[in-house]
Amino acid sequence: MIKQIKGLHHVTSLASGARENNAFFTNVLGLRRVKQTVNFDAPDVYHLYYGDETGSAGTVMTYFPFPNAGRGRAGAGEVGRTSFAIPTGTSQAWLDRLATFETDGLAQDIRFGEKRVLFNGPDGDLFALVERDDGRTPWTGNGVAEDIAIRGFHSTDMRLRDGDASAELLRFMGYEKLDSENNVTRFIVPGGNDANAIDIEVTPSAPRAAQGAGSVHHIAFAVDNRARQLEVREALLDTGYQVTPVIDRDYFYAIYFRTPGGVLFEVATNEPGFARDEDTAHLGQALQLPSQHEHLRAQLENLLEPLEG
Repeated sequence: MIKQIKGLHHVTSLASGARENNAFFTNVLGLRRVKQTVNFDAPDVYHLYYGDETGSAGTVMTYFPFPNAGRGRAGAGEVGRTSFAIPTGTSQAWLDRLATFETDGLAQDIRFGEKRVLFNGPDGDLFALVERDDGRTPWTGNGVAEDIAIRGFHSTDMRLRDGDASAELLRFMGYEKLDSENNVTRFIVPGGNDANAIDIEVTPSAPRAAQGAGSVHHIAFAVDNRARQLEVREALLDTGYQVTPVIDRDYFYAIYFRTPGGVLFEVATNEPGFARDEDTAHLGQALQLPSQHEHLRAQLENLLEPLEG
């Protein structure tokens, strides 16, 4: 069994417009844009990162906003909903705030005894704000008061036709079953970070998901460093998973593999972090380019949609 994984590192999704995406996560949800860079494989597309002050592991939502991308089709074999942690007793404040911004899909429910505010992102992305006691320090620079501000991730939902093989994988990755409720089973990694939960939602009759704007591309799990990552990679390979070589993503090192249910998993290092190319006070303010794309700077700065204005 793998013991190096600490919980979620980041969640990466697809969007149809950079400016709208940036406004939603910074103005509506109050997260900090900790990095604006580009897709390594398609440098004419942004890669935007939102999180806490420093982009701590377990707080960072990232997006590839492909201009005018078509909507994804919800279904099985994907991450269906991404959940953030908010302080206990703040659901009504968030309902009021989201209503002010005319946010779609507003609803409330309770899962595993925790109150949730459900809502949709600009491309139909499914999100939840989950009440719980959480000691993480939130980012408050975008005008959301500290007493209600998002603390980071709570969990993600994997929507699957059959959850058995993916549950076995999570157990191998160090997760333990916490509880089951209706068609949802929650797994947590003991001793992990504060983003330590994964929910498996079994929907046997759901159609297969098709990715597009609003779809989660992959979820990433955190390990402390490259040595721990190589140990995880070797363990996965020994179990029969097809795992990529280590890829340098500038702000972390990544490996990827496809799960039995179809969801793409990444294992990412907590090092070197988002301050490697700009100081913490100015994170996300300037366009940062991977070295292999620096020669395209003038062209990209003219091509990429301005994030503000």
